[in-house]
Amino acid sequence: MQFDDDANLDTSEVQDERGSRIPGGRATVGGGLVGLVALLLALFLGIGPDQLGLSSGDSSPAPASSSLAQVQRSCRTGQDANTREDCRVVAVVNSVQDFWAQEFRQRRGTYTGSPTVFFTGRVGTACGTATSAVGPFYCPGDRKVYLDLGFFDELRSRFGATGGPFAQAYVVAHEYGHHVQDLTGTLSRSRDNLTGVDSDSVRVELQADCYAGVWARHATTTKDESTGRPLVTSLTAADIQDGLDAAAAVGDDRIQERFQGRVTPETWTHGSAQQRRQWFYQGYRTGDMARCDTFR
Repeated sequence: MQFDDDANLDTSEVQDERGSRIPGGRATVGGGLVGLVALLLALFLGIGPDQLGLSSGDSSPAPASSSLAQVQRSCRTGQDANTREDCRVVAVVNSVQDFWAQEFRQRRGTYTGSPTVFFTGRVGTACGTATSAVGPFYCPGDRKVYLDLGFFDELRSRFGATGGPFAQAYVVAHEYGHHVQDLTGTLSRSRDNLTGVDSDSVRVELQADCYAGVWARHATTTKDESTGRPLVTSLTAADIQDGLDAAAAVGDDRIQERFQGRVTPETWTHGSAQQRRQWFYQGYRTGDMARCDTFR
């Protein structure tokens, strides 16, 4: 995965709160077994830790400090995105949002942007206070994506994904799939509070995977507003395979088998490895969000 070296990154789409401290309160999710349970239940859920009972106390946003805003200082061009992980995520956020803004316009809709918040350890959100243990998530209360970049190491070391730049891009694009669902009303209509293969939760997650694939299909043709050229200049077959591998690695069956030694489909919240691969590839193959109807 490569970016246009000369493109200007829009860092206003990322809020860098790494190194900040959340005032007051305490999260009910910590390390060890509790954090593991949170990962099993919440990985990529994308609809806020409060709905998992993972928040408590003060959810005020973190204060600014001199250690913050690293991306604003360091992530200026596509060349930075080709050499730094945090800048790469900024570039992916830019590309994903450029695509959805254009897609909504073509469908006579209005896309409202969503910032990604980088954090370490713990973060306050409109959905409550969360720790890194819940994984990346989208909070509809403030319409923001939350990401601890350390998760990408977990994706490889704990969940067995091959990793790579596009595996990271898939994670980001999946969370923005939830934002698209929020804007289109899918999230508000799809909360049956059930688990299992046919639950709304699984259907929501698989659709977000499909939306990630739709963006991937158009990534190298979506023009960046600052240059009039695509920000993403290259996506190879190996990149797409990394995305498919990451999707499979966080399938409910893979996670359950790895951490509890048995598969219990009645507790699924995200879908199987095969389903997640299938729906990501459905979006990538068709490039059409209308072909992402996982509720049929």
